[in-house]
Amino acid sequence: METYSLLREFADSWMLLVMFSVFVGVAIWVFRPWARDMYRDTAEIPFRHDDAPMGPEEDQK
Repeated sequence: METYSLLREFADSWMLLVMFSVFVGVAIWVFRPWARDMYRDTAEIPFRHDDAPMGPEEDQK
């Protein structure tokens, strides 16, 4: 059996299974319910120090 055929057969069978398993594992990791607070906290980082309104001198910068 030549190298290309061997690698093609491996990619069609086992690598497909490995890639699908990795995809399912990542999807479960990302959408786990108990991580919702962590993701919400991370999403609010840009707005943490947005308390003071901008004055006219800061608008010109």
